[in-house]
Amino acid sequence: MTEIRAVTTPNLGSTSADCAADCCAAITTPVVRDAGWHRAARQARLLAWVSLVWMGAEGAIGLWQGFTVGSIALIGWASGSAVEGLASIIVVWRFTGAWTLSETAERRSQQAVAVSFWLLAPYVAIESVHDLLTGHRAEATVLGMVLAGSSLAVMPVLGYAKQRLGARLASGATAGEGIQNYLCAAQAGAVLLSLAVTASWAGGWAGGWWLDPVIGLVIAAWSIWEGIQAWRGEDCCQ
Repeated sequence: MTEIRAVTTPNLGSTSADCAADCCAAITTPVVRDAGWHRAARQARLLAWVSLVWMGAEGAIGLWQGFTVGSIALIGWASGSAVEGLASIIVVWRFTGAWTLSETAERRSQQAVAVSFWLLAPYVAIESVHDLLTGHRAEATVLGMVLAGSSLAVMPVLGYAKQRLGARLASGATAGEGIQNYLCAAQAGAVLLSLAVTASWAGGWAGGWWLDPVIGLVIAAWSIWEGIQAWRGEDCCQ
């Protein structure tokens, strides 16, 4: 039997220019839980598993290289993979078994993601300030650059697919996971720039050493902001 339910989620009704319009419209549109909806739910769960595997590898390699060369930007970005991995776990849980039709599960999951963002920010901020004050210079890492470049290419594709599924499912959790993928790509671009500057410095350009900790501070600030948005339940449209 096809089930029709009206889904409303607080604080997700923004119509700002940067809102994902399809997702926002779907959040307040009656949801038809037909075969197509359940197929989209399975796709969302599958993409969440793909993201989880990717984030696990990205985080492990990124932290290894970040600590090896002393790059706080790379460490901060790789640590963020744990946050994004948690979001993927939440989506898997959200669309498994009885939780598939639960609305309270999604709200609780957003708050859990918020806390994880706030746990990440202090370490990255403190290390970034320390590196700025001491003039710490990170070393170059080719593997780190390849890793960041790969994420810069892959994450937007995953983010777009999850945004589309979030609209179809009226799922702020799925749409929010897609936004995190976009932000991961943006951070990967910033880290790639930092590592490229570091490589240039290693080749003789000493003026850009400060870029690595500055990007680390940006990542810390972003983590705090995204934690606030997640806690308020504004992952979809803000």
